[in-house]
Amino acid sequence: MALNTVDREPGYFRDASPGLQVLLLCIVAIILMVLDHRNEYLSGVRKSLSVLLYPVELMVSAPFDLSRAVADSVATRGELQAQNTRLREQALVRDARLQRMAALEGENARLRALLDSTAKVGEDMLIAEIVSVDMNPFRNLIVVNRGGQDGVFVGQPVIDADGVVGQITRDRHYTAEAMLITDVDHAIPVEIARNRLRTIAVGSGELDRLNLPFLPGNADVEEGDLLITSGLGGKFPPGYPVATVREIRSVTGQPFLDIDATPVAALNRMREVLLIKPQDDPAPAEPATNDASDSEPAEEAA
Repeated sequence: MALNTVDREPGYFRDASPGLQVLLLCIVAIILMVLDHRNEYLSGVRKSLSVLLYPVELMVSAPFDLSRAVADSVATRGELQAQNTRLREQALVRDARLQRMAALEGENARLRALLDSTAKVGEDMLIAEIVSVDMNPFRNLIVVNRGGQDGVFVGQPVIDADGVVGQITRDRHYTAEAMLITDVDHAIPVEIARNRLRTIAVGSGELDRLNLPFLPGNADVEEGDLLITSGLGGKFPPGYPVATVREIRSVTGQPFLDIDATPVAALNRMREVLLIKPQDDPAPAEPATNDASDSEPAEEAA
């Protein structure tokens, strides 16, 4: 005898075989698809189910999305780093090429200026390149890559595209040493182009300054006057630009003016120079001995 138990008979669908259940479900599904396809009766139901299932979809796809995002981030970071490195290398190479191009353009301009200078001066000359500069702060000396084997001789004038640079003081056969006009032991006869007033320009030891210590207080000299070689002394041909008068000072009690001039040649920037041989010199001067004292170049320059 059952105690308060309601006897329930199992439903027909539950007692049906699994094959029949699947068949019935397929028939119902087909009927629903046909009705939904023709009249879209279930569109609202489908939307509601989509809203309800959206959080579940997010939870299911979250691990995959996270792993994909991490992978993409790592790959993108690696690609960006590689691209950045490649672009830096390319920029470095291009900058180096641009620097070389700028140097070549500057060299081309200098050589063109030198060639133009050779057409103007009219003397025999030789283009030389500066290979070293004397680092002694009290001397203004350079070494060029031309020597006695190229016809270079002691006392030969050296100019650039703008004006007088100096003169050769020592022949080393394959190279030669030149003293700049600003060296303290150098002196060069000059004249003022405006009035042909002659004097001597003496080196000050500074690459941007010459001294004119021998002009009297009443001399006709003005700031900006161009000084050119006078041709006296036989070292430098006449007419080459040397310097421009920069400052004139009158010292009380002194008979001579204190005058500073600025060389027209780019003594601190030149790379190539011209070694000229005046046409009226049939033969080069005899080379000076290497054991000459420091005082001899001043006498030769004067």
